Amino acid sequence: MRKILGRYLIPVLAAGMLVLAVIHVVAAQQTPPKPPLLVEPSRTPFGKTVAGAGITEARTQNIAVGTALPGIVLDVYVPDPHSGKFAAGDPQNLIGKTVKKGDPLFLVDDRQLKAQLKSNQANVASAMAQLEKLKREPRQEEVPPSEAKLAVAKANTALQSDVADRDRRLVLSRSVSQEEYRQHDLAFQVARQQETQSQMELDLLKAGAWKYDKDIAQAAVDAAKAQAELTETDIRRALVTAPVDGVVLQVNVHPGEFVGTPPSQPLIVLGAIDQFVQVRVDVDEHDIPRFKTGAPARASLRGTPETSYPLEFVRVEPYVVPKKSLTGDNTERVDTRVLQVIYALDVKDKPIYVGQQMDVFIDVGDGDSNTAGQPPRF
Repeated sequence: MRKILGRYLIPVLAAGMLVLAVIHVVAAQQTPPKPPLLVEPSRTPFGKTVAGAGITEARTQNIAVGTALPGIVLDVYVPDPHSGKFAAGDPQNLIGKTVKKGDPLFLVDDRQLKAQLKSNQANVASAMAQLEKLKREPRQEEVPPSEAKLAVAKANTALQSDVADRDRRLVLSRSVSQEEYRQHDLAFQVARQQETQSQMELDLLKAGAWKYDKDIAQAAVDAAKAQAELTETDIRRALVTAPVDGVVLQVNVHPGEFVGTPPSQPLIVLGAIDQFVQVRVDVDEHDIPRFKTGAPARASLRGTPETSYPLEFVRVEPYVVPKKSLTGDNTERVDTRVLQVIYALDVKDKPIYVGQQMDVFIDVGDGDSNTAGQPPRF
């Protein structure tokens, strides 16, 4: 029995293993079917083309609103849906709202500046009072005492003159000593000088303040006013307003937060969004020789390559910059430089938002030369 099993079973098992090995080798050599693409790649509609990655931005570009003064944010202003007036509110309610140039956006703490302004205004009042005092000199009450002092000096001069004249006659008859006469004559000289001094002091008093003293006081007034105006300017700068008409795209500021100069991130991003937005296209430096200014282009959104939109040439920014807008492709080079070309895109009734990436194809064939150099419609 063992001999029968050893003679027939082992060859059968060996043949079975050989069949399994052949099946495995054949299956391994077959190419697996390719999985269907979730999203078809974008395809160019032109015969000769330059491809580039584009990103949508506001017509005024995306303006990152900052603050001129560092400090704590007190309020973020939101327009009232009924009256349209701005009042302190939830910053999230500001997103997507349309603002006009000069509308308030947020307020940096200005309490210290307002207190400083009161001090500056007091300094202005003090300096103006000092200037007015100099202009109104002399005081009417100061003139009579000076006139009386002059009258006393004149009377004393007359008295000393009489005494000196008498002693001059008596000294000849030796009724008065030479020394006594000398003392009375000097007293007369002193009295006469005192009269002159009193007269000059009265003239100086009636002349009023010196011109240069008034100029110094006027300069002090101007300096005080300038300091007050500087504080008022800082108070106005503490209120951040919209620099242009546009739509608020993003808000990254809240009451109680500290904002610096420059801020670590855009506090508020806004831009003009109406019928048109801009598409900023990066043309690789290797494709620049093939690019034609004013060439027509088409763009499609990521995820919808079957739908493309016509682009209208606006301008070329003639400065090649390092590439910053990355697509995420594994084969993408990040050490290259690009020429940025601006196109206009009509977004009316289209699901297109600022910041979306687009695949852009620029026609570099013969095309219609009349399209080159035409100004945009907006």
